[in-house]
Amino acid sequence: MHMSDGLVNPPTAAVFGLISVIGLAIAASRARRDLDDRTAPMAGLVTAFVFAVQMINFPILPGASGHLLGGAIVAILVGPWVGAICIAIVLVVQALLFADGGLTALGTSIFNMALVGVFVGYAVAYLLRGLARRGRGGLLATAFLAGLVNVVVASLGFVLQYAIGGAGGADLGTVFALMVGFHTLIGIGEGVITAATVGAVAASRPDLVYLLRRPAPPLDVRGRAAERTTS
Repeated sequence: MHMSDGLVNPPTAAVFGLISVIGLAIAASRARRDLDDRTAPMAGLVTAFVFAVQMINFPILPGASGHLLGGAIVAILVGPWVGAICIAIVLVVQALLFADGGLTALGTSIFNMALVGVFVGYAVAYLLRGLARRGRGGLLATAFLAGLVNVVVASLGFVLQYAIGGAGGADLGTVFALMVGFHTLIGIGEGVITAATVGAVAASRPDLVYLLRRPAPPLDVRGRAAERTTS
């Protein structure tokens, strides 16, 4: 999922870079509401965890690699707004210090992993929150599905970017088959890791799991947590 420089043309990289900047600015403004004495330490821990697992890369195409994303983990544990910032920090540090992903392609990677991956993962988990609250088995199933889906959909973001301005020399059909195929397999592994991680946290400190808080904080069309009204 990390993209090297030149895999998409400059206009495409610039457009998705701008979208990522706007998305992260919105996330940063919303994240202030979610950061408290429970969420802030957890955000640091999950950022370090995702940084470690993302360093294990699997080559897929020349200039592109696959790896665990961590979007669903951060979304379930600290919420989508804080989670998006966590993943973006990981990607920036990897690009600047480890040359893992090109600098001109950083915006495209942030779009796929920090925005699409995190929010899709949270959307899946939120839709299944009733199942997650029924017991440990339901929570593990919810986390697994969120982890699987967030990886596959994020890989489709890559395919979209390549369809718009691909400059890697591979045809779109090959890119689609390789990216989605490999990331479906990676998504199964990520689902298992997401379930294990969320399950371990919930077993000892369920109050630290953002998704399990009552009332659950859904996102309305303006990006704000919807408030539950009582009659």
